[in-house]
Amino acid sequence: MERVGRDVRQLPKAHLHLHFTGSMRPSTLLELADKYGVRLPEALTGAEPPKLRATDERGWFRFQRLYDAARSCLREPEDIQRLVREAAEEDIADGSGWLEIQVDPTSYAPRLGGLIPALEVILDAVDSASRETGLGMRVLVAANRMKHPLDARTLARLAVRYADRGIVGFGLSNDERRGMARDFDRAFAIAREGGLLSAPHGGELTGPSSVRDCLDDLDATRIGHGVRAAESPRLLRRLAEAGVTCEVCPASNVALGVYEKPEDIPLRTLFEAGVPMALGADDPLLFGSRLAAQYEIARRHHGFTDAELAELARQSVRGSAAPEGVKEKLLNGVEEWLAA
Repeated sequence: MERVGRDVRQLPKAHLHLHFTGSMRPSTLLELADKYGVRLPEALTGAEPPKLRATDERGWFRFQRLYDAARSCLREPEDIQRLVREAAEEDIADGSGWLEIQVDPTSYAPRLGGLIPALEVILDAVDSASRETGLGMRVLVAANRMKHPLDARTLARLAVRYADRGIVGFGLSNDERRGMARDFDRAFAIAREGGLLSAPHGGELTGPSSVRDCLDDLDATRIGHGVRAAESPRLLRRLAEAGVTCEVCPASNVALGVYEKPEDIPLRTLFEAGVPMALGADDPLLFGSRLAAQYEIARRHHGFTDAELAELARQSVRGSAAPEGVKEKLLNGVEEWLAA
């Protein structure tokens, strides 16, 4: 199903599913590890991305161990600034005009002076990178479903407090098989009441029921992943009718063993059911590919035409929290890409 068409790196798009540490360049990780004398696991030092499979708890633990090792190399504000600036540069090279980067600031608090200082360092870095590169950037604060729901409420209140500094949404990440969505309903209510969009993870490591839980218990406006919704025609109709965007991350799906091969990912099923999608890179550091590569997967393995890729880009823009003027500019750019 090989296709050759317009350069997808030139296609204007929004990037709505990118994790903070996971956005790091491998070369930057190696430099920071050397700077701080961190001995990285061998899987993070090779030329190829690590071999991962997270469909069982042991595999997920290994994935988290690698992620934690990488995060341990981010110790100073300048490291955070570098990571965010480089993430912006990579996104621009891939045609992104808007990036919503996802972070749990509690993970960085111990080394950055506490929860509030850590969040302020992150927000300052995003603001600086946006001004320096011209990329529209905002932050989605994500609670960890492996921690107590009270911790999530604290994060939600903090996210709302800093909404005027660039926080646009509230998420829920980590192993979908742990913790019930409804346990976090109060945290998400706090976030929604404060004007933040609701974007919990669901429907990657677990099936359609986790997507339904995100809709029913957390009033999700977007679903992080959501690809397993394809297993339920009724759920597909519900997502399409409600216009809930699924942040689908093809390379992640394969790397974590959710699907064996790129062609097994039900992109066509979602697309043809009318479910809005925003393709995302998830954790390029661990999965080995960035934003444009996700569009190439849709083209090469699922036969998406340039017109269909353009519609995927439009869906990513419409599902974003970008200001209307930014959305209009990006959507006009999509039409120009198609007309070229």
